[in-house]
Amino acid sequence: MLSSLVPEDDPPFLIRPLRRSDLTAALAIQAESYPSFLQEDEAAFASRLDVAASYCLAATRDGKLFAYLLAHGWPSGSPPPIGAVLPRNPTNEVLYIHDLAVSACGRGSGIGRDLVARAFGLAARDGLQAAELIAVEGAADYWRSLGFVEAAPSESLAAEVAGYGASARWMTHEIRSAPTG
Repeated sequence: MLSSLVPEDDPPFLIRPLRRSDLTAALAIQAESYPSFLQEDEAAFASRLDVAASYCLAATRDGKLFAYLLAHGWPSGSPPPIGAVLPRNPTNEVLYIHDLAVSACGRGSGIGRDLVARAFGLAARDGLQAAELIAVEGAADYWRSLGFVEAAPSESLAAEVAGYGASARWMTHEIRSAPTG
C-alpha cells in the first residue's frame, strides 16, 4: 500500500505483515519508543506474530522497517501482561492493539493511522467488531484522534491497566468505522 500522506520528496512506504525477520529492527524501534519497563523481550514480542489471528503489520521504506503495529485477536477486557508470551489460539472477541511504534524518521508521516486502518480492515473482514488497547506514556490523546474513547475499566481490569504505568488508559473503538484523523 502506498500512502498519499508521504510528502513528495519522501520515497513511498509499503505496509505488509510483520515478519520474524523484522524482529531485530522492531526491537530497536521499541527501545527507541518506550521506557524499559514497557519493553518486551524477543520471545514475548515474537509470540504476537504467532497468534492465529495476527494483525501485526510493518511499514517499510526502501526495504527498511520504520514502524510496526502489534495487533491480534484476543478475549475482550483482558489485556495480556507486559512481557507475556501469548498462546497461539486465544479466543478472538476483539482486535487488541498491543503496540504501535514509529521510529523518529517516520513520525509525523501519518503511518500510525495507516497501520491502524489496515488492521481494522483485516479484523473487520474476519468478523471482529471492536478494538481495545491500553494507551501508555501519554498517548491517549493520539488514540482519541483516531476515534478511540476512554472506557471505565472494571476493578480487576483497572489493576491490569495500572501495570502499564500511571498514565495508562483503557480505550476502545468500534471497528465498523475506520480510525479518523
